[in-house]
Amino acid sequence: MSSDSRLLTLVLRHRPDLIGIDLDRAGWVDVVSLLRALKRHGRALSRSRLEAIVAADEKRRFTLSADGSRIRAAQGHSIALDLGLTAAVPPDTLYHGTARDHLDAIFAEGLRPQRRQFVHLSRDLETARIVGARHGKAVVLTVDCAAMVAADQTFLLSDNGIWMTTVVPPLFLGFAPL
Repeated sequence: MSSDSRLLTLVLRHRPDLIGIDLDRAGWVDVVSLLRALKRHGRALSRSRLEAIVAADEKRRFTLSADGSRIRAAQGHSIALDLGLTAAVPPDTLYHGTARDHLDAIFAEGLRPQRRQFVHLSRDLETARIVGARHGKAVVLTVDCAAMVAADQTFLLSDNGIWMTTVVPPLFLGFAPL
């Protein structure tokens, strides 16, 4: 990930105040305002460079509005927002990558959003393994979404295909084969 992409991730997910912008309640900011604020803070980006960052991001971290006038992070926010996502029925099983060192806490308390708004779940083992490896010796957990839905747990699907929920109780967790 480029330094420009890292900065956009930081600003649009966690710290819009770093460059003096405000996100609306759904996390959107006007592209022109964003580019001006970045320039004022010594990180000038052209509109074409911004669009290239959005297009090249393999994880599709950013969403441009249909008319291209606004941008937001697709998910992963630590600030309280309402992304306007509607509840969706997930696959029967999703995956969560974590570090082996976190397992005791996870199986005692379940998966919690920590500093983010939601717990993030992956559709496939490989993505979950990569996420887990960022935090230490990777372990991939299975999430019994079918049972969670039956227990009235709500799931959201972000713009970039990440499944999210508020909490995953230990009862619905298992180990995925590696």
